[in-house]
Amino acid sequence: MKTTVKAGNRLKIWEIALLLGVALCLLSGAKALHTQDELADKVVRLHVLANSDSEEDQALKLRVRDAVLDRAEDLLIGVSNRAEAEGMLRGQLLEFERLAEAVVRKAGYDYEVTAELTDTEFPTREYEGFTLPAGEYLALRILIGEAAGRNWWCVVFPPLCTAASADVPVSVLAAGFTEDEVRLITEEDRGYVLKFKAVEFWETMREKWN
Repeated sequence: MKTTVKAGNRLKIWEIALLLGVALCLLSGAKALHTQDELADKVVRLHVLANSDSEEDQALKLRVRDAVLDRAEDLLIGVSNRAEAEGMLRGQLLEFERLAEAVVRKAGYDYEVTAELTDTEFPTREYEGFTLPAGEYLALRILIGEAAGRNWWCVVFPPLCTAASADVPVSVLAAGFTEDEVRLITEEDRGYVLKFKAVEFWETMREKWN
C-alpha cells in the first residue's frame, strides 16, 4: 500500500513539474512577444527591394534608397509618434512611388516601381548602435521591378537610418521608447541576445499557429 501511495505521489510531482514548465514556457513566450509588439508599435521601417541580385540592380536599389530616405526624413521632421508618422507616410505613397520611378528612369531602366506601407515580417537585425528583434513591423516598402533581389532595410521612424550610434538613445526616447527599451535595443541590457532569441522562437511558433 505504501509503495502504491509513493508511486502515486511521484506521479503527481512529475505532473506538477510538467505543468509548471509549460506555464513558465507560455509566460516567457507571452513576454517575448509582448516585447516585440511594444517595439513594433513605435517604429516604421524602410524596406527597399531590388529587381535582382545583379550588380547593376543592386546599385540602383541604393540610389532609390537614398532618394526615398532623404524625402522620408524631411517629411518626418517634428513627428513624435508612430501613428503620426504612419499618417504622414501613407499620404505620400504616390510621391514616393514617383520619386523612386524617376531615379529608375534616370538610370536608364524601365522597371515598374511600387510604394506601399504594410506590415512586414523581419528577422532579428543588428544596425550600427542598436538591434531590433524578429517580428512583424510596419514598413514603407519600395518594390523595384520583380523585387526579387537582395533587399535593404532600416528604421525610418524614429530616424535611425543615418543616425550615429551615440544619437540613437536620444532619437528613440523622443519617439516614446522607455528607458528599459532603450537599454534593450542598444545592447546595454546584457541579456538582450537571449531575449531576442526568445522573441525569434516565439514569432516562429506564432506564425505556425496562425
